[in-house]
Amino acid sequence: MSRTLALLHRLFTTRYRPLPLLRGFLSRAQVQADRSAQVTAVVLDAADSAQVFGVPLARRGIQPVYLRVENRGTVPLRLQLSSISPNYFTPLEAAGLNHFSIVRQLSAFGVAGWLFLPLLVLLPTRLITARRANRRMDECFCAQAFHLRPIPPGAATEGFVFTPLDSGTKIVHVCLHETGESLACAVREHAVREAAPAPAAPPATAAAAVNFTFALAVPGIDADYLRRDFADLNPPDSLIDCDVPTLLERLAALPVATTNRRQTRTGDPLNLVVVGEFETLLSALAARWDESETLTLATCAKTARAFLLGAQYRYSPVSPLYLFGRSQDVALQRSRRSINERLHLRLWLTPLRLHGRGVWVGQISRDIGVRLTSRAWNLTTHRIDPDVDESRDYLIEDLTQAERVVAAGYVDGAGACAAAAPRHNLTGDPYFTDGKRAAILLSTARTTPRFVAWG
Repeated sequence: MSRTLALLHRLFTTRYRPLPLLRGFLSRAQVQADRSAQVTAVVLDAADSAQVFGVPLARRGIQPVYLRVENRGTVPLRLQLSSISPNYFTPLEAAGLNHFSIVRQLSAFGVAGWLFLPLLVLLPTRLITARRANRRMDECFCAQAFHLRPIPPGAATEGFVFTPLDSGTKIVHVCLHETGESLACAVREHAVREAAPAPAAPPATAAAAVNFTFALAVPGIDADYLRRDFADLNPPDSLIDCDVPTLLERLAALPVATTNRRQTRTGDPLNLVVVGEFETLLSALAARWDESETLTLATCAKTARAFLLGAQYRYSPVSPLYLFGRSQDVALQRSRRSINERLHLRLWLTPLRLHGRGVWVGQISRDIGVRLTSRAWNLTTHRIDPDVDESRDYLIEDLTQAERVVAAGYVDGAGACAAAAPRHNLTGDPYFTDGKRAAILLSTARTTPRFVAWG
């Protein structure tokens, strides 16, 4: 009898049971601190968010980011929410996207609603309880959200920011602004400066900002680099620590292009050098680029579906190119309207070190379409933009805009070839180049570039 009553209760009422006090996800949290603040950050996966908020947020493309900000300074701090994501959801917006709707309430009856038509007289109870559940959902999301208000010295604020869904690595940039004086005081000071006779009083100093950047792992994809043990790629006795002149000599002696597996044919030019440890590289790129999944039957099926439908697949596997006798160590991509329009970035870790930092050699190109070929098992391949220098230069601009470049310039690479006499990659696509490699020294945190050579 009790089981029957429980079944009827579930059938004719709408249950909403969030568990906001569960904090198991904090075991994955990262903490960063300086003299002004301490910040704790963690991204909830699909299971965590469904448990904490009582609804499957991931199905609606929503991913909660938990933050705890402790003010260690002497002035109030305020979180800049758009620094977490310019496309964040407000708490009530996120809740509204997960509300129980009339259509879902009707569909919940399924076949039972037709077999036992008289029971539908109890439908109003389900709709009434759904309205109550939606109100509770609104209250839960608002109560758990990170509230935007000044954090006084010595105080702490915690809560969730509702961001768009990502997998792999999620870059969370936390920007905390020191709150200045009141608006009325600022307006009065501005009026005094405007009315003062020349020379005018010097402008007030802008409020300082405190910045932290987190690279947070999000379960959901099998990124290709997870199968690489970077420590074993180059044994310690093979590492070569260089200064800049020595590094330039060593780079000039490296291969100029990728190859096939058997190293019998050359492919795309190696037009990129990146200096920085893997963690730095991933945090600099993952905010704007997506990781690539390992090539499996499942990911091939996803790729085929995206190809046929002209849809996006942000984490599509990247075909292997070879250097040092192995396929790329890291593959990243930046897709646009569809899987057929994206930039590919492949990197290989070299035994070279610049003042103790890792040196990566890479290849970057831009897919601009699809064509038939007899050189691929599926008889199709992505057509690259023949001007491979454009995608190389794009990366410098992109990382400079992300404020992760210390210095950038160009070194000798594959050698020049003109558009009238192009070279060809492994699938037969032509390309032309000035023959240079972009060399980029990455910063571990946001910074202003000290040197960037654009020519």
